Amino acid sequence: MCLCHESRHPDHDLVPSRYATRIGEIDVLVISDGALPIPADILGTNVDSAVRDAALRERFLPDVIDWGLNVVVVHSGGRTILIDAGVGLEMPDATRAGRLALRLKGAGIDPASVTDVVATHIHMDHIGGLLDQRLRSQMRPDLRVHVSHTDIEFFKSPDFSHNTFGGIQDIIRSSARKFLDAYKAELRPFDKQHEVAPGVVVTLTGGHTPGHSVVRVSSGGERLTFAGDAVVPVGVDCPEWQNAFDHEPEEATRVRMRLLREAASTGELFLASHLSFPSLGRVAAAGKAFRYVPANWAY
Repeated sequence: MCLCHESRHPDHDLVPSRYATRIGEIDVLVISDGALPIPADILGTNVDSAVRDAALRERFLPDVIDWGLNVVVVHSGGRTILIDAGVGLEMPDATRAGRLALRLKGAGIDPASVTDVVATHIHMDHIGGLLDQRLRSQMRPDLRVHVSHTDIEFFKSPDFSHNTFGGIQDIIRSSARKFLDAYKAELRPFDKQHEVAPGVVVTLTGGHTPGHSVVRVSSGGERLTFAGDAVVPVGVDCPEWQNAFDHEPEEATRVRMRLLREAASTGELFLASHLSFPSLGRVAAAGKAFRYVPANWAY
């Protein structure tokens, strides 16, 4: 199965593409890298297709879902941290994605001011922007790229035996290889956890990829969790649904349940890579599942 091709639409950027908030004394900016069209049947791969399709209809979701690409910029302790970097040009048929260089500029962020990048994992829609010369040519020479040692080792020779990946295995392999070669000198591998800047901590979770990580931002008694791909569309209210993009589907489910329980208990702000922009919200318990409560839009 292949990802759907998109038709070209003019004036892509006449849409909201950035949203600012604060966690205590730390500035956080969510930026949209656009969206990818993803067939809905990559969701709920472990449930009956009729049940899955009925659940999607109840949520007014089409057969092809706009899969948001959210990245985050954090300012803390004199450092500017980019969390994930979008898809760049790694999926050229996805004409509404790969907007990061343009949208950083629109947000007033000079790529040369970025001191650190955190890659939650080494999939093309999270590291592709770093391979895009529109962005890479503007990055500073002493950039530090933080990614788990586990993911680095895995993506040297990735194993796709546990998933289908919608037919994009070759793109994932190619992007990973280019990324690991291009950023050999800038990589700062971590094992389990690393504080990138005051109050900004990246933590290995595994599941989606063996070295998948989440980022927590904490300041002044407030906290935000960027969950990467641990939670995808419908993943809050149907947390036991597996999807075709998880390398370790059962472990990914355990990770997702753990993160959602934690977010429900703390009431913290919560966002993820592929939830609809700006993705910011809170998680509430709803029986054996959860529900997502979007944060009030602060005009």
